Amino acid sequence: MPVDPKDVVHGYDVGPWVRRVGRPVMRLAQPVMRMARASMLSERDRRANEWVAAGYDLTLRQEYPLDAESLVFDLGGYQGQWASDIYARYRCQVWVFEPVETFAGFIARRFEHNSAVRVFPFGLSGSTRQETIAVAGDRSSTFSEAADDVRYIELVRAADFLRDNEVARIDLMKINIEGGEYELLMHLVDEGIVGQISDIQVQFHDFVPMAAVLMPRVREMLGRTHELTYSSAFVWENWRRR
Repeated sequence: MPVDPKDVVHGYDVGPWVRRVGRPVMRLAQPVMRMARASMLSERDRRANEWVAAGYDLTLRQEYPLDAESLVFDLGGYQGQWASDIYARYRCQVWVFEPVETFAGFIARRFEHNSAVRVFPFGLSGSTRQETIAVAGDRSSTFSEAADDVRYIELVRAADFLRDNEVARIDLMKINIEGGEYELLMHLVDEGIVGQISDIQVQFHDFVPMAAVLMPRVREMLGRTHELTYSSAFVWENWRRR
């Protein structure tokens, strides 16, 4: 009887016992192992997995009343995939803000022949300043030091940027800026800018100090002008202007 490569360990055939007994036992154990892995997930990670499994990144996060005249802000562009999906669907203007130079350069090259997508190599915040960021892919954050690659980035006061660029309305603002969302949203509310934004799609982050206090405070502030249309806490939620 030929030996199945799966039955060979360190060059030796583990024998017919594994073939007759071991495999069925492993098949029976798989549901238990999956449950054990699931029990080790945080509540936020469990919700994130459910979100992805439900396909909401391709539905809820992209289904908006937009058209070719719309202006969309993508804050935290990373590699530009969400911007690409939104543009492909609506052919609208998309302004991408990505403060990590290498990520911004990648996005700029990706859309270099598409004048509808503009890339800004800085982030929007409550004040203009330099910050250090721990670069870790799509989890790069100014609130983390757990990375070998730490760089300086530029942040620009959002109210100044909007005034200087004569932006009077934003149809959709997506915010995924790894902890900077609290300062930015409070700034937009304090400056009276939030009322100029039709939809605000935001991912809050729970690793920020006092996040459990800040998130309900910011949500209460948003609720004065907008209403919640979908939400999975610390995963994604959307606020639509009343």
